[in-house]
Amino acid sequence: MFGLGLPELIIIFVIALLVFGPKKLPDLGKSVGRAMAEFKKAQQDFQESVQTEMKEVEKTANLQEVKELGNIDLKAYEEADAGAAAAEQGAGGKSGQDPEQKQEGPKGGGAASNG
Repeated sequence: MFGLGLPELIIIFVIALLVFGPKKLPDLGKSVGRAMAEFKKAQQDFQESVQTEMKEVEKTANLQEVKELGNIDLKAYEEADAGAAAAEQGAGGKSGQDPEQKQEGPKGGGAASNG
């Protein structure tokens, strides 16, 4: 955990035994154990609350993303519809221009062969 091996733990135990005495050492161990258990419980509660909040934030973020994607998709469809309408209008004008281009082709070819 903190790089403490068995020899270090034995030294700490011996120092605690000398400082607190053999009568108070079991009570000290119980209180340390209870404190660690309470700390772990508080840590788990904190993690659960953070995870719950994160899930709620993700849900709201996903809703916002879906709304944004919906707006983008609608805009894309509107642009596609406008482009299709413009293409239909352009196609009508192009069909009128095609005969002119064909007429210019022979005129140009005839003028080139005459010249």
